[in-house]
Amino acid sequence: MNKYDVYAIGNALVDIEYHAEPGRLAELNIEKGVMTLIDEQRQNSLVAQLGESHESMTCGGSAANSIIALAQMGARTHFDCRVSNDMTGQIFGRDLHDSGVHSSLSGKPLPNGVTGKCLVFVTPDADRTMNTFLGVSAELDSTDIDIEAIKQSHAIYIEGYLASSDNARDAAIEARRIAEGRKIMTSLTLSDPNMVKFFRDSMEAMIGDGVDLLFANEDEAMELAGSDNLADAVQMFKKIARKFAITRGNEGALLFDGIMEINIKPQSVKAIDTLGAGDMFAGAMLYGLSQGMSFHKAGDLASLASGKIVTQFGPRLRSEQTRELLATFSSGN
Repeated sequence: MNKYDVYAIGNALVDIEYHAEPGRLAELNIEKGVMTLIDEQRQNSLVAQLGESHESMTCGGSAANSIIALAQMGARTHFDCRVSNDMTGQIFGRDLHDSGVHSSLSGKPLPNGVTGKCLVFVTPDADRTMNTFLGVSAELDSTDIDIEAIKQSHAIYIEGYLASSDNARDAAIEARRIAEGRKIMTSLTLSDPNMVKFFRDSMEAMIGDGVDLLFANEDEAMELAGSDNLADAVQMFKKIARKFAITRGNEGALLFDGIMEINIKPQSVKAIDTLGAGDMFAGAMLYGLSQGMSFHKAGDLASLASGKIVTQFGPRLRSEQTRELLATFSSGN
């Protein structure tokens, strides 16, 4: 029996969330709806202009959100990342531990530097915009990989944001190769349209000859396919992934289980914040697959979970909310 259901590797970031009108984003010269990498000086300037207007501050990062959702649902998880020895990095490590996620952070000295931060802007249309300073996360490399944890996992999950750094990209590729050598299921998320647009070569290198399961939203999928037609993206995905899940917002999701396409119905909810929706979808689907659910059923669970997360602010549910959601799903109500 494997020690872990899912191993993940990704950026460790503290999410600082603000509510903002589109006009305010324009004033701050922030591109709406995507993730933009910025340097520390630019981030400090934005924070100074925004003052104390943030709504929340939580430990996050895309793969971290997914792996914490998995742990809350009862999966056995391991997450590799890099934080510094500042107070934020120590809080991040504690948060992983308290969430039930195993990591290597407590077993080694943390480097000097600044733990990464992501400024998240939520507009009235529930869209999320991110400006990210990676800090020491940009230095993540193959020494941060726990090889034994990968070997003892049922599946690995790779965050597409790692494409922005050469050494982090190489670490992701190494993790994928280790998993492939052990016949461990490989999964990857494209993370953001800008990751595909500006780091296409790195993203394609991370995908390699193909992954077992690829996650994307339709904008990311079409960006990778170089087309504004979702059908083109679907055909391309079938060449680079054995299975995939493409989320489509209020249109639900399109899955491919290796044989047939499956349409997942959307949840009838009022979205107020889409931050973390894709992370939750991936986490819940990986949980379902790790517990022996069919591809279709795992997709239904993922849809329910991501539908829940968008009805509140922030990228994560509380543990009790996750348990209630699983109970509701299991009962069929």
